[in-house]
Amino acid sequence: MNSDVSILPEIHPVAGFRLGTACAGIKSPGRRDLVVMALDEGSGCAAVFTRNAFCAAPVTVARDHLAAHSPEYLLVNTGNANAGTGNQGVRDARQCCALLADLAGCSPETVVPFSTGVIGEPLPVTRIEGGLPVALASLSEDGWTDAAQGIMTTDTVPKLASRRLDMDGHTITVTGMAKGAGMIRPDMATMLAFVATDAGLDVNLLQTCLNRAVAGSFNRITVDGDTSTNDACVLVATGRSSLPRLTPTGGHYERFAATVADVCRDLARAIVRDGEGATKFVTIAVEQGATSEECLQTAYTIAHSPLVKTALFASDPNWGRILAAVGRAGLRDLNVEGVTIYLDDVCIVQDGGRALNYTEAAGQGVLRRKEFTIRVVLGRGDRSEHVWTCDLSYDYVRINAEYRS
Repeated sequence: MNSDVSILPEIHPVAGFRLGTACAGIKSPGRRDLVVMALDEGSGCAAVFTRNAFCAAPVTVARDHLAAHSPEYLLVNTGNANAGTGNQGVRDARQCCALLADLAGCSPETVVPFSTGVIGEPLPVTRIEGGLPVALASLSEDGWTDAAQGIMTTDTVPKLASRRLDMDGHTITVTGMAKGAGMIRPDMATMLAFVATDAGLDVNLLQTCLNRAVAGSFNRITVDGDTSTNDACVLVATGRSSLPRLTPTGGHYERFAATVADVCRDLARAIVRDGEGATKFVTIAVEQGATSEECLQTAYTIAHSPLVKTALFASDPNWGRILAAVGRAGLRDLNVEGVTIYLDDVCIVQDGGRALNYTEAAGQGVLRRKEFTIRVVLGRGDRSEHVWTCDLSYDYVRINAEYRS
């Protein structure tokens, strides 16, 4: 269903944040696969990373560099994850930082590396070295679209989102890009995301803003239930806007944080819409739970069920699969007779079984849509949560079976 995200939004450049790309031939010749992002002096940077214990070498290096210095450059390569590569992978990631630093005239510790692609293969440092001068020469505040293409792997379209808001006559810009289509599961997903703003704010407040935005966006999506080794999401604030620095007590900060969250949600939903082989975009909403945790537990059990996902692909209203997923979600003392389940506005389950007025034709009518909601009402409390997912198609199997060929 990638045609739904193939029309790119209007992209607003962010003052003080430049992007450049190169075709380094890391995996395939003739495609953009190396991206450099330059941050103006004084910029702040916040980041979150994968929780996979087998995190990639660039994640290790990125965490170290961010903890020690304010970054001046972000360096991204696709085609090779530099994961599962041991100590050599860490040395390679550091070498790439040093190569860029030598060209740019900065300290290697102010370069933050990111990689995505095939796991377990040595990073082709020589090819990255060859592409760096081209990427640096092409640095531009208008480089977002090329950069969004440069970070793609199995994505079929670049993913971009951009917002502008007025605060007391001052314009604030928030623009972001992301990649990801498979190995998508919260904590975070197999995704990279880079969001930049010209607002100015303290790094700790910037990190708080990012954590909140990620919790409601990138950590609410799943394509296949797999968590990558390389996930990262970065929020850069250049402070180049004329608006005074934001503080947590000012009303401007809440508007800004909401805008960052909106951009992240747009990017997260674009990842699901471009999920490998996806033909349906599905919201799973769980309501009236006792806790947010049990709502999410129920939603993800449904979203990760191969039986549910393949039925969605076939537009088969096999409501028993959804019912079974709710039942095995591990909710303590669940009263099944109090659970109600809907496909959009069509009630399919009520009082512990098939809803009296439900018809297969009505259920199939919903599942034939490109987008719909599975809504589960637990009847246990006042908490609600939702996640976004997609169906599981023949093409998903083909794409992943052929990924390394």
